[in-house]
Amino acid sequence: MTDMVEVRNLKKVYESQGRRIEAIRDITFTVARGEFACIVGPSGAGKTTLLKCLAGLLKPTAGEVVLEGSPVTGPPLGMAVVFQEYGRSLFPWKTVRQNIDLPLRQKGLPREKRDRLVSEALTAVDLGDAGRAYPWQLSGGMQQRVAIARAVAYEPHVLLMDEPFAAVDAQTRADLEDLVRTLWRDLGITTLFVTHDIDESVYLGERVIVLSASPTHVLDDVRIDLPTERNQVTTRATPDFAELRARVHRGIQDAKAGRPATGAVA
Repeated sequence: MTDMVEVRNLKKVYESQGRRIEAIRDITFTVARGEFACIVGPSGAGKTTLLKCLAGLLKPTAGEVVLEGSPVTGPPLGMAVVFQEYGRSLFPWKTVRQNIDLPLRQKGLPREKRDRLVSEALTAVDLGDAGRAYPWQLSGGMQQRVAIARAVAYEPHVLLMDEPFAAVDAQTRADLEDLVRTLWRDLGITTLFVTHDIDESVYLGERVIVLSASPTHVLDDVRIDLPTERNQVTTRATPDFAELRARVHRGIQDAKAGRPATGAVA
């Protein structure tokens, strides 16, 4: 597989009023085309800073992000982002269909194609009948499905997700996890998923990138050798899942303690 995303010696330093905070020291990794990679790390590890650099929303101090061979210098056309705070990303005065349609209008797509993409995206997230509703009429989980549908309708080559399920209840979270796995499998979109939840990272990803504490670097890169078809009960009950979860957990503990990774599972 060819690389879709390359992060090369990325560094980010915040400087303001004489204060200097080194949020990211040196991060290097690649994500292959069609891969699903999760990014975890202790609180304050710079996960969101990294995602903003990946999305072209934040300029790195040094190093670069490369998408499909081209350096990212601003929000790339081939990328979509789903944020944790879905309520703030949806316009309450627009219907669900209008919310999904807006970035497609900005993309300059003709009306017929926009209508088709919106309908297909709504069907994909099981909201085919909710197009005329307003976001405030929907539950939190349904609103996040709208945000995911908007990202999918954009036909991105890369999908970035920043702790998108942190604000929903456990059952809704499980349903959304399975939805995202299904969309990834069916559409083949290269996905980077930032989460603080170790179990979620192992359940969702084909790979888990473990970040150190700030100033951040890659502490471990765990290959998730689980079947493509996953189940919330049976997958999480397997010895393989437990071993992988333990390795990622050790990585987080090493990160918090400032130790190098002690990690690989034999």
